[in-house]
Amino acid sequence: MTITHHPADETLVALAAGALDAGRQYVVEAHTGACVRCRRAIAMLGEAGGLLLDGVEPVSMGAAALQSALAQLDAPAKTVAGARDAAFALPPVSEMFAAPDRGPWTWVGPGVHMRPLYTPKAGETRVFLLKAAPGLGLPEHTHSGSELTVVLSGAFAHAGGRFAVGDCDDADDTDEHNPVVESGEACICLVAMDGQLKLQGLLGRMMQPFVRL
Repeated sequence: MTITHHPADETLVALAAGALDAGRQYVVEAHTGACVRCRRAIAMLGEAGGLLLDGVEPVSMGAAALQSALAQLDAPAKTVAGARDAAFALPPVSEMFAAPDRGPWTWVGPGVHMRPLYTPKAGETRVFLLKAAPGLGLPEHTHSGSELTVVLSGAFAHAGGRFAVGDCDDADDTDEHNPVVESGEACICLVAMDGQLKLQGLLGRMMQPFVRL
């Protein structure tokens, strides 16, 4: 597996710092599980963070610090960035490349189907599988938020290059693209998206009400 495209540096820094939400963390981990370069980068970021902490001047604890810590032992658990709660029922990342074409699939648009994996409350990152037919050209679009995509099978291309198995397309609301799936094999991707897909152009605006993504 030759990987050409990687998550943005800012995304890797956020992962190393534990600042990614659970949905984006899951998709980035699918990429890093197959990408030696990104695993090394995350390890280096972790080491750099440790060195920075070593240089921080110690601060004395307040008189009530112990009592405050003990009181929190009985408090309800809070969900923190990067943590996965019991409702985050996703397949093990290691299985995603081995068997991505598992149903049931829901029709999204002509030649496009999706399978939701995790749908949190409104405003949070959704995780789903997206399958596009061989040779399909998707309408030019952007997003109202961020979109992290890792290719599990097949390949697609747009102005940013060719994305094959293991590649990560890290896009946000400033990116406009119209991916074209290569012929011969359906393209299945693992996607974490916040916000909504926004189709561009006259045809896109006509199709928007019928695209359920």
